[in-house]
Amino acid sequence: MSAAAGAGVSTLRRLLQTLPLLLPQLKTQLSASSIPPVFVLNRAIEALASHDFISYAQQLFDQMPERNGGSWNALISAYSRSNQPNNALSVFSFMCKEGVRPKDVTLASVLGCCSDVLDLSLARQIHALVLKLGFSSNVIINTSLVDIYGKCDVMCDAERVFDYIPNPNVVSWNVLIRRYYELGRGGDAIEALFQMIRAGVLPLNFTISNSLLACADASALLEGRQIHGFVVKIGYYSDINSLVRNCILEMYAKCGALDEASELFDKSERRDTFMWTSMLSGYVACGRIQEAAKLFDRMPERNIVSWNAMIGGYINCSASAKALDFFRSMKGEEGAFDNYTLGAVLKACAELLDLEKGRQVHGFAYRHGYHLDHYLCNVLIGMYAKCGHLRNMEALFFRILKKRDRVSWNSVILGYERHCRGEEALYALREMLREASPNESTLTIGLSACANIFALDHGKQIHAYILRNGYRIDDIIRDALVSMYSKCRFMDYSIRVFEERESRDVVIWNSVILGCVYNGKGQYALELFEEMRKREIKADNVTFIGTLLACICEGFVDLGQRYFNSMSEDYSIMHRMEHYECMIELFSKHGCMVELEEFVKKMPLEPTVPMWLRIYDACREFGNPSLGKTAEKYINESNPLNPS
Repeated sequence: MSAAAGAGVSTLRRLLQTLPLLLPQLKTQLSASSIPPVFVLNRAIEALASHDFISYAQQLFDQMPERNGGSWNALISAYSRSNQPNNALSVFSFMCKEGVRPKDVTLASVLGCCSDVLDLSLARQIHALVLKLGFSSNVIINTSLVDIYGKCDVMCDAERVFDYIPNPNVVSWNVLIRRYYELGRGGDAIEALFQMIRAGVLPLNFTISNSLLACADASALLEGRQIHGFVVKIGYYSDINSLVRNCILEMYAKCGALDEASELFDKSERRDTFMWTSMLSGYVACGRIQEAAKLFDRMPERNIVSWNAMIGGYINCSASAKALDFFRSMKGEEGAFDNYTLGAVLKACAELLDLEKGRQVHGFAYRHGYHLDHYLCNVLIGMYAKCGHLRNMEALFFRILKKRDRVSWNSVILGYERHCRGEEALYALREMLREASPNESTLTIGLSACANIFALDHGKQIHAYILRNGYRIDDIIRDALVSMYSKCRFMDYSIRVFEERESRDVVIWNSVILGCVYNGKGQYALELFEEMRKREIKADNVTFIGTLLACICEGFVDLGQRYFNSMSEDYSIMHRMEHYECMIELFSKHGCMVELEEFVKKMPLEPTVPMWLRIYDACREFGNPSLGKTAEKYINESNPLNPS
């Protein structure tokens, strides 16, 4: 017997003496001085790996005098089951260099490891090897390929592989549906489930659960009800399957069908924390925060998710101060928190523009080791940007140099744009293109920055980038384009963008009406307002500011009075100070002193000093001594040290 073989036998004997319960039947094979058969050593490798002695398995493999495909497969499977995918892939690479032909089981294990480390390039090479070796119809291998392609976000390849499976089994369907759901393609996940049922394959609990969660994310209430009926029919529901039951409740809650969710909740005999939290989240998502608070008080047991849901609910209902109070209660009662808790609290600080509290939460997060958390860093950047502390925003942004993503860049660009630093916002947008691809929100912020600094050329470049890269021009981007071109005195382009597609969004109509006014096209602004009325698009207070300004621009005093009166009579819109300012300007500019005096007397609000100054100037210009003296009196009372 060779030295290597003797060393392998002695190693195996020593290991089996250390582990007497491990495959005792092998002792008979080792009692003789001859070399143990390869299949016995292969089983020993599997046994060592199953008992978490993976290093000993590798040592035994290295000392085997002879190996076969089963030996390589045993070691690859051992590393795969031990959550060491990189080592498994390394062994597979050596196996191929040795010229050993892999079996279908080996390929399935290796594809699973590719899925764990998201190595798409290697997966494609193994896919080619699968076709070359004639395993293209193997269900297990094809299912593994669907899994890796889905995880790497190339669902077109995953679908192509799935379509080639002759008879997909329940695992194949489950993998496809799960990948659709995880990639946010809820509609495709639901459709795949219905195809699976039509194919006569009974879904697993996990398949049903993923489909229900997909319905919840896609707000597909009708399909969710159909799945609920199917679950009752096949008996999953009668067995009180907690996973499926909880997902049904979450689906109804997230789809806003709170009556059905509440009925299911009330009828359930076993209510775990997940059910309570799903119901709570449903109330929060629908803005029914008071009912959510009552349910929260009734909960027999709470977890971090429950507390986070309530804090987030208060923020969404513009009760950020209440959210901060809730966080203090959470620290006292729950004791535990996570990065999402701190992120929600920081968002509350940002909504309140409470920089001091935000800095305290930042320090708290640092002391508890969350300062390196990527999600929390992005929220901190957003908080400092919104509160105007751009120095801290920049410091954090540069600290996460290698982890910056689209969210980080968007927060920085928005921070610059909101605080009148348009040039820096556009510079940041230009730099962002080197690291991350912008989304619609990024481009909207960039267009707003261009509008604020009248950077027409930059605005045109962003518009061209949107068209060139196939971004969907929704109402938000269209409104930003209309505003940018209007403010940059390029009104023809603004109207062209507006007229490209019909819209019932009052914000876009307001933007183009105000743009026409500021560019001396008051008549067209009034025509647009009349067009809104014909299309029954409900105007708001901003619309009427635009129409009143158009009347001032064109000198239509009577029409302006009619519009002002129709606000309360026809649209039930309360007059604001801006509307009174417009009417005073309308009468003053066009010398309607009788109408001006009567309007001032009937005003339910006390005119502001700027209003009295405008009235005083009109009286001096067009003559109205009594109203002029009244205006002079109020102006002097407001500034007794420097009377006019």
